Amino acid sequence: MKVRNKGKRLGSYLKDYVVFDLETTGINPERDVIIEISAVKVCGHKITGQYSTLVNPGRHIPAGATAVNGITDAMVSEAPDIRTAVAGFMEFIGDGVLVGHNIHTFDTNFVYDAVWETLGREFQNDYVDTLFMARRCLPQLSHHKLTDLAEHFQIETKGAHRALNDCMMNQKCYEEMGKILEQKKKESGGGEADGAGEELTCPVCGGILIKRKGKYGYFYGCEGFPRCRFTQNLSGGAFRR
Repeated sequence: MKVRNKGKRLGSYLKDYVVFDLETTGINPERDVIIEISAVKVCGHKITGQYSTLVNPGRHIPAGATAVNGITDAMVSEAPDIRTAVAGFMEFIGDGVLVGHNIHTFDTNFVYDAVWETLGREFQNDYVDTLFMARRCLPQLSHHKLTDLAEHFQIETKGAHRALNDCMMNQKCYEEMGKILEQKKKESGGGEADGAGEELTCPVCGGILIKRKGKYGYFYGCEGFPRCRFTQNLSGGAFRR
């Protein structure tokens, strides 16, 4: 398995961030490629700028990919190559914290590989994955796809599966979930991250550790409870399953 020295996955509700999304030819970053990159910059919870470009992959776009995102060979024939597109994206985001849906295992891997292969450096921006955030904030939902969140919050889903539209949709969902997260923190008496703002991860199932109050005080418990019963004291010491 390829080792990627990516940035930290955070669990924060931020006022300044950059939402981004990709469209690709498939789901494997070692075999497939990016065909669209979009990003929306947010300052003080308000959109202040955007970056969006199709990408010419230099190869045929499979019919399966076109069926999902509607992007065809003709649409990308005069688009910039991946090096130009990625360079523009990196300049736009700077060192900002990124926000995206399912980016922990998908988008950040594609961008990391593209940045390394075309610019010769690592992609290490910290990021918030709204899929993890949604599972924590909206456990009552059966599914947590971006369109599921948008429908829950009554946000327009027209144009889904095009990168810029998904960025706009996700920005609104992130702000709505941020309000829920802030309320949960008030109710629990604290956050669910370490001192650097990085989410604490369950070593058993990979879920997020959430601060809870028990009979003997506060502790970290896995979000997967009751399926996963891992717990940890606040100092990071003794735990049980």
